[in-house]
Amino acid sequence: MRLGVLDIGSNTGHLLVVDASGGAAPMPAYSHKEPLRLAEHLDESGAVSDAGVEALTSFVASSVLVAEDKGCTEMAGFATSAVRDASNAEAVLEHVRAATGVDIEVLPGEDEARLTFLAVRRWFGWSSGRLAVFDIGGGSLEVAVGSDEAPDVAQSLPLGAGRLTREHLAGGVDPGAVRLLRKKIRADLADDAGSVLRMAPDHAVATSKTFRSLARICGSAPSGDGPLVRRVLDGTALREVLPRLLEMTPEQVAGLPGVSPSRAHQIVAGALVAEAVLDLFGLPELEICPWALREGLILERIDQIGVRLSR
Repeated sequence: MRLGVLDIGSNTGHLLVVDASGGAAPMPAYSHKEPLRLAEHLDESGAVSDAGVEALTSFVASSVLVAEDKGCTEMAGFATSAVRDASNAEAVLEHVRAATGVDIEVLPGEDEARLTFLAVRRWFGWSSGRLAVFDIGGGSLEVAVGSDEAPDVAQSLPLGAGRLTREHLAGGVDPGAVRLLRKKIRADLADDAGSVLRMAPDHAVATSKTFRSLARICGSAPSGDGPLVRRVLDGTALREVLPRLLEMTPEQVAGLPGVSPSRAHQIVAGALVAEAVLDLFGLPELEICPWALREGLILERIDQIGVRLSR
């Protein structure tokens, strides 16, 4: 069957059309995305602005047309931290529903971590042993650890690259602001690290755009080499690159390999979070997984369909 998965993230809206069947890897058929930057459309009260609501509604409406054109038999929509944390989240989603007919589900942070973990487990398989999975999004950092398909620990922390940039580096990347942000990240992460540290992983993995960009900056293979090439974010390489990133303008960062212009201003905050993850969890490197939250949701949906058909 052909599924459309509508992912409303803090930075980007993304419709991924996939061909899916039980026992097979979901195969991407088409991708439609726009940089919504919903996290930057929050006003002082924490509500999504009218401009943000209209941008989201327009994107969802265009995604409905794309899904129809591509022959999707089902479309599942979900939103993450930018909508989840908005003070007017219910009104925003009702506006989108009334205008487009699409019912978008707001995923709790723990479900983000759980579904991302499922995708990583299916990608690497059982031979990876106990997995530790980290995902830096625009609004949150997801952490999950476990030996099965469902993690033993699934956490969502407000340490997303976009959120930290907006709240702590809006005035620029000066040494004082960076030091305070680095201190905050490590303190917040350390508060929740105990349950993860008690379960030393056999394989540490990172997913999603920020980690992929950092890995590419640090010398991993370009995306054009395909998803089966092994890519890692090396801790030593990141520590060598970070001081140079702090001295670069957003325009210079955008010129680095693997960095999109729409996310260049968030790379420093993302790098500080990645550095803290590697240090506090005692990891020399993180292997990059090409599957993440969207694939986890697709895999769970395929599993649910299979159970219904088998009854």
